[in-house]
Amino acid sequence: MIYLGSDHGGFKLKESIKSFLDNKNIKYEDMGTHNEESCDYPDIAKIVANQVAEKNALGILVCGTGIGMSIAANKIKGIRAALCHNEYTAEMARKHNDANILCLGGRVLQKDIALKIVDIFINTEFDGGRHKRRVDKIMEIQDGC
Repeated sequence: MIYLGSDHGGFKLKESIKSFLDNKNIKYEDMGTHNEESCDYPDIAKIVANQVAEKNALGILVCGTGIGMSIAANKIKGIRAALCHNEYTAEMARKHNDANILCLGGRVLQKDIALKIVDIFINTEFDGGRHKRRVDKIMEIQDGC
């Protein structure tokens, strides 16, 4: 299951991502927003990030730049949200950082590139090994150690 969310600035790209996932028969849940009316991205980021953390799932968040969503999502315990701008950063976010939320900018990415990023993110596995040690250290920081 992939949990999706966007604010008004990422709504159109989120809708394209939904079509992409439908075509690949990948299950998702759209946590909002459901139109282009102005809304606050931290509210959506919190909803999606809580679901991802609780269900040990993946998430995709989209706002105008992806920056606000990534900052907000990373405040939730257990979340490793990665703002990705290209295929390489999406691959490394999963392989090396075990990112569980992909953040994208609906106003800065072309749709075709964004969908390639999504495809790579959801189909790349965490490498583990020395990277697990590093991810564990990140999570220790979150725990206040």
